[in-house]
Amino acid sequence: MEKSRVPSARKDGRVIIHFDYDCFYASVFEAQTPALKSLPFAVQQKQIIVTCNYEARRRGLYKLQLIRDARRMCPDVVIELGEDISRFRDASKELYSFLKAFSWSGKVERLGFDEVWLDVSDIVDYNRQLLNRHDLAQSFFQTSRDDPMEGFSFNASKLAGHPYPQNYKRADVTGVVDDLTMRMFLGSHLAQHMRHQLEEQKGYTSTVGIGTTKLLSKLVGNLNKPKGQTTVMPPLDSSIDGPGNAQAFLDRHEIGKIPGIGFKLAQKLRDFILQRPAAFDTGLVYGGTKENVTIADIRGHAEVNPEMLERLLSGPGSPYGIGYKVWCLLHGVDDTEVSQAKAVPSQISIEDSYIRLDTMPELLQELDALAKSLVSRMRVDLLVEEESASKEDDLRSEPVDRALHQVTSKKWLAHPKTLRLTTRPRLPLQPDGTRIRSFKRISHSAPLPNFIFGLSESVDSLAERLVREALIGMFRKLHPEKSGWNLSLVNLAVTNMAETAGESKTAKGRDIGNMFKRQDDVLKDFQVREVSPSPAEGSELETQVVTGGGWDEDVELGDDDLECCGDCGTRMPPFAMVAHRRFHLPAVPALQNHCT
Repeated sequence: MEKSRVPSARKDGRVIIHFDYDCFYASVFEAQTPALKSLPFAVQQKQIIVTCNYEARRRGLYKLQLIRDARRMCPDVVIELGEDISRFRDASKELYSFLKAFSWSGKVERLGFDEVWLDVSDIVDYNRQLLNRHDLAQSFFQTSRDDPMEGFSFNASKLAGHPYPQNYKRADVTGVVDDLTMRMFLGSHLAQHMRHQLEEQKGYTSTVGIGTTKLLSKLVGNLNKPKGQTTVMPPLDSSIDGPGNAQAFLDRHEIGKIPGIGFKLAQKLRDFILQRPAAFDTGLVYGGTKENVTIADIRGHAEVNPEMLERLLSGPGSPYGIGYKVWCLLHGVDDTEVSQAKAVPSQISIEDSYIRLDTMPELLQELDALAKSLVSRMRVDLLVEEESASKEDDLRSEPVDRALHQVTSKKWLAHPKTLRLTTRPRLPLQPDGTRIRSFKRISHSAPLPNFIFGLSESVDSLAERLVREALIGMFRKLHPEKSGWNLSLVNLAVTNMAETAGESKTAKGRDIGNMFKRQDDVLKDFQVREVSPSPAEGSELETQVVTGGGWDEDVELGDDDLECCGDCGTRMPPFAMVAHRRFHLPAVPALQNHCT
């Protein structure tokens, strides 16, 4: 294949760190009850284990294992119910905010509850310019733009954590180290510092990957779990000496494990390589196959090129240029940027899965439960306290008034415009009694009713209205038949967020209401104030101009308080007389005529 047709995996200047919290769901419980860390512990949803800690894994337990099998394998396992995901959402938001504080650019992107990307290219490049190349072992990493003393000491001549490839050898310390390699060194030390701070301050351990792209940083972190970190080191591009480190690393991965290549695309690629449908695993791991098709299998196929992939993968709903995009991913190229941190999520989604859901009473019960969770989550994620008009007013108000104000003075950060209902129906039984597994979801969207933003109604009342006035009709659009459908999943989501006025970069305009509420504090240094006379000053009234000039029109001055101009006889307050006398200077005769 022509070298010009092989995209470059090198992305100069970018250093991307990917955090994956170790056993996140279990860690949330362990953070609340530290004694669980030394016990085999698992979190249950429905009849399966959604996650378990490393002590449980050491005993043979694994993710998506049936509860009965887990208890048989490990009778002393401690199992907690994890159906209510609110605690996991809250913990995820807290850890996200903690990591975001280390970012200078604000490019911090969350994936699910337990993964975060950070683009730290700017802070790494800044510290690279501060290095003393003659004494790399005694380096200091500055983590604050404004405070040069805030940071940590490190040895810039060594990599922190594990390298990929494992036998990576860098140039001698006294030799020349290229900029990309030095960036990776610095990125690894920053990642290690953040990882240790996360464990020390929050009690959560994490596994970290460092690379030049989101794709590489996410995948390479899987090499040294748990509590490890791995960096993909140069050279990244292939050459006459062999494949680059990026391509060599990706080649062994199964096609379904590559972020950016979804389930349907992976199916098409497997079918092409095998010339038949791949056999699915009969276990509970959705999408797993018994036959692995690796990146190397596809990339090395004689017929595979961008044009062929475009013909194979394009279709209704597929983005333009899908063939070239997948071609790039096969070579480790991913120019996707880390998204800018947002004040509000792009969507709020609640879902549940079922062994069998096929009657209307059961459906209404599940829709009501999902709607309650959705409305509650909207109020947690999208509602904030409004700033009061004045802190002094809050202090002067009665305690009962302050308590009422705290309850009612909330505002929406965003108004979702769209309500989406998604279901995953099971296929009917075949003549032999078996059922073909289906992963296809169907969705219907409609405008989100405005009553959902009312704060005077309870969550239960709003959820009931949402089901009755919107969701039942949407469900009948998806499933017009009265019976016969069998659902394995139902999802409710609000999307198409329209941010309200505020201070964030993505807000639509400024919050004028809060600007007026804060004007007293903002303008306090420019206001005219009365100063009470001291005993030594007798009964005379003194008016103090803080900044700006002029006098307070609300203060009435008597004749005894005014001073008379000796040139024109005009009477005015004493503080204005100094300025008035300038009119009588000889240099400005025109103003003399004005006074007379």
